Parts: sequence; structure tokens; C-alpha cells
Amino acid sequence: MRTIAIITARGGSRRIPGKNIKEFCGRPIIAYSIEAALKSGIFDTVMVSTDDKDIARIAEKYGADVPFYRSRETSGDFATTNDVLLEVLEEYERRGEHYELGCCIYPTAPFVTSDRLKKAVDSLLAGDADTLIPVVAFSYPTQRAMVIRDERLVFEYPEYLDSRSQDLEPHYHDVGQFYVFRTEAFKINRKLMVGNILPMVISEMEVQDIDNQTDWEIAEIKYQSMHGRTGKSRQ
Repeated sequence: MRTIAIITARGGSRRIPGKNIKEFCGRPIIAYSIEAALKSGIFDTVMVSTDDKDIARIAEKYGADVPFYRSRETSGDFATTNDVLLEVLEEYERRGEHYELGCCIYPTAPFVTSDRLKKAVDSLLAGDADTLIPVVAFSYPTQRAMVIRDERLVFEYPEYLDSRSQDLEPHYHDVGQFYVFRTEAFKINRKLMVGNILPMVISEMEVQDIDNQTDWEIAEIKYQSMHGRTGKSRQ
């Protein structure tokens, strides 16, 4: 079985300029995703899909392949991860290279480790799921959500008004770090988040959306707490 890690890293971030190669605890943030994929030893190819020469240069410096650049269609603001993955797999097919298993890794995922990637691949292959998605539980029961309507605060789900939080079913959301998938199923579904999906539950301490500078600083604090201030202790 041939496997590929695809790190999706376009240029042109608006909220955090240069986000995918911005220094995070001493190294470009994309380096963490590349390092985890390479150290796992489970991928025949570790590549970065980008439209940006600076990202490509840094990706190659840290050991990833950048065999081709993205098309204009997958470089815009409205291109999806699914679009990018399909383009990458189709381009490799045109070059005579076929992969049965793929792993999409985001470039701003410093909490991803080689051990977690190996565990995720093993878990997917042990069953019949199409895709594995890491998730984290919402920190507060979503059944107790409130909304503002006509300038008044109301419960979205009043039937749970008197329920104890510990009695409510946990809800989860995608952590936005990586996805492991069978390529044939993905080509049919053309989306990662449909079909037979296996969850991998992640600790909230190892999850952080990075959409603005405050998010970035919180992520660095979490990372330093887990790995030391140098950012060098990883598995």
C-alpha cells in the first residue's frame, strides 16, 4: 500500500500575514507538520501543495517534496481542502503514481506528532472506515446554547433548560489538524466529511484554532507548556 501525506499551504493569508511560514516557538510553523509526517516513517511521499515560492523553499528545506505548484483554481480564497486534495491526487495519477492511503495535514498544526499520525493510520486500516477525523469535545454542552433574538437572550433548546450538564450527550467538532483517508473512497465521495468516518478524540490541551494573533499566542503558550520553551521536544 502506497501512502502520501499532503500538507496544504497556500500563500496569501489575510488575517495573519505569512501565516504558514511564520515563526512558531523558534521555527516556521509548517516545519512541525513536515517533521511529524517524516518522523512517522509511514508515508512514501510527504509533499506540500502550495502556490507560493517562499513556502515551497521552506518546505523543501525541512524535507518535504514540492513537485508542482497549485493551479489558479485551487489557489483562491474559495478553494476547499477537498479541491486541493483531488488536484494533488489527480496530478500524481497523471505522473503514473497511485496512492491508496492519504493523510491531509494542515501547515498550522504544531500539536500533531508522528506517534499520533501512526496511530491514526493504524486505526483506519484496522477497520472499514473511509476516513479518520480527529475531534475534540465542546467545552460546554451545546444543548445549553443561548442566542440573542430581538435584543433578548433565549435558550436555543429550551427542552434542556433544567438538564444537568453531566447528563447531556457530548458533542464534538473537527480539530482542524489532519485527516487520514482511503483515496478511492475520497475520489467517489469528493469530500472528507461524508461516508464512513472514524473519530479520534483529542485532548483540548492539544487543540487550538489559529485564526488571529491572539489564537497564535495561546497556541504557543500551550505548546511551550507541553514541550518546553525551545519547541524541540517532539515525538
